[in-house]
Amino acid sequence: MNTSNRWLVSIALMAATVMQVLDTTITNVALPHMAGNLGASFDSISWVLTSYLIGTSLVMPLTGYLTDRLGRRRFLVISIAGFVATSALCGAATTLPQIVAFRFLQGMCGAALVPLSQAVMAEVFPQQERGKAMAIWGMGVMVAPIMGPSLGGWLTDALSWRWTFYINLPVGIASLFLVMRYVPDTTAKTRSLDWTAFALLAVSLTALQLVLDRGQQEDWLSSGFIVAAALICAVSFGAFVVRSATNKTNPLFNLAVLRDRNFVVAAAVMAAMGIGLFGGQLLQPQFLENLMGFPVSDAGLYLMPRGLATFAAMILVGRLSSKVSPKLLVGGGLLLSLAGSLLMTRINAEVTGLWMAMPLALQGFGMGLIFVPMSTLAFSSIAKVYTAEAAGLYSLVRTVGSAVGISLVSTYLARSTQAHWELLRGFASPYRGAATQYLEGLHLLPQTGGGAQILAQTLFSQAQLAAFVDCFWFIAASFLVMAPLLFLKKRNPDRPCSIPRRFGRVSVSAHAEMTETNETKMAFRRHLPTPPAR
Repeated sequence: MNTSNRWLVSIALMAATVMQVLDTTITNVALPHMAGNLGASFDSISWVLTSYLIGTSLVMPLTGYLTDRLGRRRFLVISIAGFVATSALCGAATTLPQIVAFRFLQGMCGAALVPLSQAVMAEVFPQQERGKAMAIWGMGVMVAPIMGPSLGGWLTDALSWRWTFYINLPVGIASLFLVMRYVPDTTAKTRSLDWTAFALLAVSLTALQLVLDRGQQEDWLSSGFIVAAALICAVSFGAFVVRSATNKTNPLFNLAVLRDRNFVVAAAVMAAMGIGLFGGQLLQPQFLENLMGFPVSDAGLYLMPRGLATFAAMILVGRLSSKVSPKLLVGGGLLLSLAGSLLMTRINAEVTGLWMAMPLALQGFGMGLIFVPMSTLAFSSIAKVYTAEAAGLYSLVRTVGSAVGISLVSTYLARSTQAHWELLRGFASPYRGAATQYLEGLHLLPQTGGGAQILAQTLFSQAQLAAFVDCFWFIAASFLVMAPLLFLKKRNPDRPCSIPRRFGRVSVSAHAEMTETNETKMAFRRHLPTPPAR
């Protein structure tokens, strides 16, 4: 493939990636408007988010299987066309059940777009250009969710919440045309799948998503629904592990992928980034809108430095990837992200949106430095025959990590707010001079209804502010936890990963070649070297 076609493929795949990832966050700020228009409560409208994530989690493990059965280009075309169609249905929905069902289908259609795009990018670009390619692709994965709330807020204010879905139509149609024209296809082939293992994993992921999304609202283990979902998740996942370990003929995931240390390290780092990336993304809009009282559109503008810095970092990484060690880039990214999180712990009721530009930019730049080298490292020693399967597993781990991160941070915020409220209200006695002096400036008394209400609101705001500070300390600690994982990577990532020992120390790529002819099959069984190419 010539260079110009490679970059056209990049544009097509990045458009598809942006479209899918953007929909994980663009609807967040529009939920109150959806609830009012569809006649739903805020508690029930959150199923718009939950159903999308469940649909995504169900189909993502099938990426490798469906790629083999349908062919890469056909699978991409079906996924993009389905995502565009379901986006139009979401925008036209008139009831809550309709939009929940359409969002579930949208998640299923878009599940493979990110892993399949990543696999194609890793395959069509040569090794020396792969870092630059991953940087371009990573812009969509990283910048889209960060810019989602800003774009969603502007579309909701200027047009309607329905345009948070309709915006996918022109992007999706353009991506569909480019994919059909330029993305190279693969030959469809027959492949069996362990559907029992898939069913067990699907049940486990669905139950896990319900626990994470609904846990805080249902008060976690005090809810019978959450307890039941957690038990179902644990039992089904345990059965999935047993089934995968005993099934040697048609496993859901090829064990050779999990034996690659670089892939496992990169997946672990991306899962741990769920707290720093998506947790911070959850906290910062809430701080600006709920605590500081900024309008949605203004809050989106003040959050832009994070996305712009991520964009700049990925451009820089694309140029440095062949010259600077990935470990050095990731280490620098961790330090910058840590510095930005530590600066966020200094927030108070007097900060301005402009003040937040520095910590947000540091965090965004750091995230950009981390994401691209990790994505490149994950596929540095994976043979091409396994790229689609590895990409599906990698995206699944990142999705689950982001869901866990969001759940942890939101729960910590709620519990910390409650703890600080209990602590502060003990100092709000009407007989304390500080409370009386504060209310006298407002011409109120603590004993009056108005005075008590103002005092309670002030204390709750202070409790929330202290809870936000605690959460940013928690996010800062998560970046420290990621650092030791970098020392587990292999020193030589260029050698293909090894397959299970029962097949001998043969590379995965050699395994793929050795299964093509009877002659090489015999050599494979005898653990002989790969025959020379004829």
